[in-house]
Amino acid sequence: QGKNKRLTKSKKGGKKKAVDPFLKKEWYKLIAPSMFSQKECGKTIITRTQGQKIASDGLKGRVVELSLADLNNNEAMSYRKVKLCVEDVQGYNCLLNFHGMDMTRDKLCSLIKKKQSIIEANVDARTTDGYIVRLFCIAFTKKQDDQLKETCYAKSAKVRSIRAKMIATMAALAGKGDLRTLVKALVAGTTGEEIEREASSIFPIKDCYIRKVKVIKKPKFDVTALMEWHTDDGQDTGANVAPAVAEELVAGSGGRL
Repeated sequence: QGKNKRLTKSKKGGKKKAVDPFLKKEWYKLIAPSMFSQKECGKTIITRTQGQKIASDGLKGRVVELSLADLNNNEAMSYRKVKLCVEDVQGYNCLLNFHGMDMTRDKLCSLIKKKQSIIEANVDARTTDGYIVRLFCIAFTKKQDDQLKETCYAKSAKVRSIRAKMIATMAALAGKGDLRTLVKALVAGTTGEEIEREASSIFPIKDCYIRKVKVIKKPKFDVTALMEWHTDDGQDTGANVAPAVAEELVAGSGGRL
């Protein structure tokens, strides 16, 4: 008699009707920060709010990984992957914020070859608005223009001094502004070339990239700070400055001549 009591009773928990779980779901739009040209970058799905289980709470903290080629309609950047995190839900829009950056595997593997040294460095830095980010950098030694020797290995002392240069440049980049200016610089991708120039006096290097960025610590959630990422005024000033500067320079140099 012990365990099998239920057998005699009538079917109380009878077979449930198989219900399609997707009927209970809703689609939410993902809205990328305004510095990227594609604002609506995708959709995500979640079960509707029911009782204590609120849909927007389930969405917050979701991380989506997107190619920078899609975000900025720039196929040249297809090796950059950007991680964005859902920070706030307004209506059926999920507002995303920067969460990290990575490089595709094939790009990284295409850089690594024999007969050269690989130099890597990483640094934790704090931006002015309280984010702590960890930046990883990678670079490779290259042959001199007139070099006959097959290999171009750097001595460990030179590797160390290049690494120190990398760390200094990355720490300065992250520490000098807020996270938005850092992300803009990372998306532009000019930091690698800057480090190449800095280090060229020590040893010639090539293919220098910030290969990965992690957001280690975020400040307490602040809606106004998030809305700054999503208002277009930042985008507009960014777009208009370049041509204006070019015109001034041309006019100025013309005046001097």
